[in-house]
Amino acid sequence: MKKIFCLSLLFSLLACKKDFLDVAPKALLSDAQVVGGTDQLITAAYASLGNDHYDIPWSLWPYGNVRSGDAYKGGRDEADIQEFYFLETFKNVRSDIGQFDGQWFQYYVALSRVNAALGVLNSVSETAYPLKKTRQAEMRFLRGHWYFQLKILFKYIPYIDETVNTNEYDKISNNALTNDALWEKIAADFQFGVDNLPATQPEIGRPNKIAATAYLAKTRLYQAYEQDDKHNVTGINADKLKQVVALSDQVISSPYGLAPDFANNFSLGATENGVESIFSVQYSKDDGTMFGRLDFGDVLATPQGLGCCDFHKPSQNLANAFKTGPDGLPMIPDFNNADLDLSVNTVDPRLNHTIAMPGHPWKYDVNTIYQISWNRTPDVYGVFASLKENVQKGSYIQVGPFYGSTKNRIILRYADVLLWKAEALIELGRQNEALPLINQIRTRAKNSTAQLKQSDGTYESNFKIDTYQPGVNCNWTQDFARQALRFERRLEFAMEGSRFFDLVRWGIADTYLNNYFQAEKAKRKYLKDGLFTKNRDEYLPIPLNQIRFSHGLYKQNNGYAQ
Repeated sequence: MKKIFCLSLLFSLLACKKDFLDVAPKALLSDAQVVGGTDQLITAAYASLGNDHYDIPWSLWPYGNVRSGDAYKGGRDEADIQEFYFLETFKNVRSDIGQFDGQWFQYYVALSRVNAALGVLNSVSETAYPLKKTRQAEMRFLRGHWYFQLKILFKYIPYIDETVNTNEYDKISNNALTNDALWEKIAADFQFGVDNLPATQPEIGRPNKIAATAYLAKTRLYQAYEQDDKHNVTGINADKLKQVVALSDQVISSPYGLAPDFANNFSLGATENGVESIFSVQYSKDDGTMFGRLDFGDVLATPQGLGCCDFHKPSQNLANAFKTGPDGLPMIPDFNNADLDLSVNTVDPRLNHTIAMPGHPWKYDVNTIYQISWNRTPDVYGVFASLKENVQKGSYIQVGPFYGSTKNRIILRYADVLLWKAEALIELGRQNEALPLINQIRTRAKNSTAQLKQSDGTYESNFKIDTYQPGVNCNWTQDFARQALRFERRLEFAMEGSRFFDLVRWGIADTYLNNYFQAEKAKRKYLKDGLFTKNRDEYLPIPLNQIRFSHGLYKQNNGYAQ
């Protein structure tokens, strides 16, 4: 009888007039209640920065490093998270791959939290909530960040802000805005941050005015490389480059700067949130959550000898790039003619900060020596391990089979700003102004050897690095400066998730990566079928699930089946 009564009541309600549901509210929330709820929504939006997963990583290691030739996928073999093997070789990359859909979905979950917070912030008065403008700017900074990540992965995405009702989401196409218009939307959020964020924040982890300025410079740099619908770079916008220079100058004149030692950016503890860290994801333990806020997106990179699972392995090609010539400069363009031999070659110190090599101290700890036996499948993926995201042996926190840490992940660092400005200047034909910026980076690298010693006090490798000196060790033309800048970006930001997106921005991904496959397949047989297809592989396919959810409104990226 109870089931029948419930069904009868349901049908009665459904049969009622529409105005049956139009009931006047019996009470309104007070300003204090709204403000309290707003703070909770803002906290939830920040929490998304740590809500990634080992196969949906915010660090983008499979997308920015593995796809670029700087890293091998790693793991047990090609079938261990085989979707990342497909990415690595650009074979069988399909719109129905779950990791792509998961990446897209989780980004939009993060965006929904930001928009929910902004929706409430917009409705509260500054009298009731004096931090309204600052918090709006923080949320728009986060929204710009999430859309930037989506943009470099998928290119064409639906843009949804807090003014769009949820019942309108399915009416917004991923092609509603042009490539340039999408960049403008992202830039507008960072510009709001520039205009409304304070110069400093009382709490670590909140973006400030300088962080918004830096991210705006990055956005304008990417936007400057204009693309057609087939992803060809059709021109470089000089006005946007000039904006990059001006914005970078604002950051350069701020209290931020280069850390005295390159290692400071990738060490757990006292040097975190240092002078070079403009914006970082803050991780923690013993914070009341089940496992702590650990770097779950990077847990697969722990060598098998320390835990699990030996993914994200530096490539031989990357190791070779750190070799230096008798003049202390990178061996452009001959760095890959022979493999690195530390008994013969001199190297850039950043090699030992970036790549763990057998017989060398693990993560600056002379009492822990990295062993060949720590590698899971050296016959497939070699014997190198990635260092920057890893920590010292006793600093891991085990969660199930995985080993994470609380070391922050830097999203924006000062070195990036110097090289963005240098890149813009070179493309503007002002390469002489770019020279001291690149040399600042190289000088810091030269001075970053104090922690690169063996237990007997000798250096781990034979370090030799010098600055570019026109007329002495180089001819500083625009073309040479461009090559130097691009190589410097590789050395400075190796394994940090940006390399592939640089190649796409410059319009050289097809040539660069197919040359890489041609050379590397002789060393790694599993790469024998690697092939980058121009006008397709610059971006991921729009996930099939999302196309279906949109009832076909979303359009597939060029080169992929719908």
